Amino acid sequence: MFRGSSTQLWRGYPPTRTVDEMSETSMPEALAALAQAESEGWLTAAAAERVRRWLTDAHYAEHASLVAEHIMQGRWQELNDLFWTVIPFGTGGRRGRMYPIGTNAINDRTMGESAQGLASYVRSQHGPEALRCAVAYDTRHRSRRFAELCSEVMAANGFRVYFLDGYRSTPELSFAVRHLKCACGLMITASHNPPSDNAIKAYWSTGGQLLPPHDQGVIDEVMRVEQVPRVPFAQALTAGQVVLCQEEVDAAYIQAVCSLAQGSRRGLRVLYSPMHGVGASSVLKVLQAAGFDQVELFGPHAEPNGDFPNVPGHVANPENPATFDAIIEQAQATQADLVLSSDPDADRLGAAAPLAPGGAWRVLTGNQIGALLADYLLDKLRRAGRLTPRHYVVKTLVTTELVRRIADAYQVQTVGNLHVGFKWIGGAMDEYGPEYFVLGVEESHGYLAGSYARDKDAAVAALLLAELAAELKARGQTLHQKLDALLWQHGCHVERQMSLTMPGSEGMQRMRRLMERLRAEPPQQLAGLEVVEVRDYQQLQRRRPGQQPEALAAARGDMLVFDLAGGVSVAVRPSGTEPKVKFYLFGFQPAELLADLDDARSVITQRLIEVEQALAALAKHVE
Repeated sequence: MFRGSSTQLWRGYPPTRTVDEMSETSMPEALAALAQAESEGWLTAAAAERVRRWLTDAHYAEHASLVAEHIMQGRWQELNDLFWTVIPFGTGGRRGRMYPIGTNAINDRTMGESAQGLASYVRSQHGPEALRCAVAYDTRHRSRRFAELCSEVMAANGFRVYFLDGYRSTPELSFAVRHLKCACGLMITASHNPPSDNAIKAYWSTGGQLLPPHDQGVIDEVMRVEQVPRVPFAQALTAGQVVLCQEEVDAAYIQAVCSLAQGSRRGLRVLYSPMHGVGASSVLKVLQAAGFDQVELFGPHAEPNGDFPNVPGHVANPENPATFDAIIEQAQATQADLVLSSDPDADRLGAAAPLAPGGAWRVLTGNQIGALLADYLLDKLRRAGRLTPRHYVVKTLVTTELVRRIADAYQVQTVGNLHVGFKWIGGAMDEYGPEYFVLGVEESHGYLAGSYARDKDAAVAALLLAELAAELKARGQTLHQKLDALLWQHGCHVERQMSLTMPGSEGMQRMRRLMERLRAEPPQQLAGLEVVEVRDYQQLQRRRPGQQPEALAAARGDMLVFDLAGGVSVAVRPSGTEPKVKFYLFGFQPAELLADLDDARSVITQRLIEVEQALAALAKHVE
C-alpha cells in the first residue's frame, strides 16, 4: 500500500513543521492542488476531506507540513491510501502499516487517539481511585516510542501507568493487568504481521481484550477524539505517574506459568526460536525455570529485531511451515527432540518433531498442537482424580472438531461456538468459571491453560508440550505418533487454510463483494461435493436446499460455513486484522470407518485441495 520499508518511511522525513511555520504561500498552493486533484478524480471525496482537515485543523498542526509536501509532490495514490478511511479501532485495537501521516495508518496521531479514547471510556466506568493502566511493547520498530506516547496520554488523563520497561510478551501484559489490579492495559505489537506494521491492543480489567459493551464504548470514544493531551514521559516518571514494574511482574508471571506444570520428566533436548521477538523473556525463561536444562536458543533468530531478517519473507509467523526449515536442519544436526517457536509478541506457539524416533521431521499445525494439549491435560486431571463433568475446554468455530471429540471421550464440556479471536475464549472463562477451565485453543496456534491471564500464551503451551514430548520420549514415541493414536481413536481429521490477500481501498470493496456474493448466491456444490447446509453467522440463519431458513443460535459475526457431503466443511470470513479473506477447510472420517490412517489422510487431503481450488476459482470471478 505504501512505498518503502517501515524504517525508511520514518527515517526519510525531517521533524515536521507546524502550520504557523509553513510559508504564507505553501498553504494556499497545497489547498488549491488538493481541490484540483479531487475534481480530477485522483482522490476520493472522503480522502480529500480528511487531507484538508490535516492541513488546516489545529489538532493536526504538527503533521501539516508533511501532508503539504505529499500534495506538492503529487503523491495522490499514497494520499488516497493513507486517507481514504479511518483505520478502524476494532474490538481489540488498531493494526496497520506505519506511516508518519494518515488516518489509515499507524502513527503518533492514530496511536494517541487510541489511547485517549480508551482513557475517556475507562474514566466513565471507574472512579479516580481505580485509574491504573499497564503498558508493554514488543521488538517492532517504534514500539517503544508508541508505548511511551500512550503512557504520556494515560498519565495526562490521571492514570497511574505501570510500565514494563523492556521487550515483553502480550500474555505477560494480560497477566500484569490482573496482577496489578489495573482498570485497563495497552500492548504495542502487531503480532505476526510484516515489519511495516504495528498496532495497539487494548485490555480490560479482566486481563482480556475488550468485549461488549466495552468494545463499542471505547470505539465510540476513539472516534470522538480531537485533542490528545500528553505529559512528557520523563516528567511522568519523575512524578510517579509512570512506574517501572518489570522485575516484580516478571517474577510473578513466570511463577504463575510454572505452577501449571503437570509432569516431572525433563529429559528432552529443545531447540527454541523467538523469531526475533520477545520470547526470550517468557518462553525461554519459563522452560528454564521449570527445569528444562537442555534448551538451546536458535542463534539466527535470537536477536530482537523488528525487520525479522532471518525469517522467510520477513514474516515471523509460526503458522508458516517455511519458518521452521532452518531450525529443523539445526535440530537434526544437534539431535534435538523438539523444535519450538513463537511469534514476535510470544502469544502463539509453533512446533516441529520427528515422525518417529530418529526419523524425518514434520511441522505440527495449530490444530494438532491444540488436540495434543487437550488430551494431555485431560488425561492428567483424570489420573489425578480431579476431572469432573463440570470441567470444560474452549475453542473457536474454525478450530478442529478433534478437540471436541477428545473432550467428549473424557466426558467434559466443550464451549465450541465462538468466533475467531482469543478474547472470546477469555470471556468464556469468566462466564463458565475459571476454576473448571482446562484449555483454550485457537487454530492459529493460540493456547491458554490456567487462570493467570485471559489471552493466549506461547510460554504455557511450550511448557506443557515439552512435558508431553518428554514423557513420550521416555516411552520411545514422538508427538506425531501420539497424534496418530488420537486419530485412530477419534477419527481422521484433516484441516487446511487458504487466504486471499486484498489490500487497499479496492481490496476492502472486493472483500465486501465476495462475502455478499457468497451470502446471496451460495454455491450448490464445490469440487463435485454437494453443499448440504449453509450457516450464516451474520444473518444468524441455517439454510438447507429446498427448506425454509432456520434460526441459528450463535453470536453474530461476519462468517459463512458451508457443510458439504463427504464429511467436508468450509468456513469463510474476512480477517479482522489483515487485508485478506480466510477460508478454513475441514475433512473428517469416523474412526469406525478407518482401515488405513495414511490412506484416509491422503484421500481427505486431496479432497480438500480440490475444494480449495474451486473456492479460489469462484473468488477470482468476483470483481
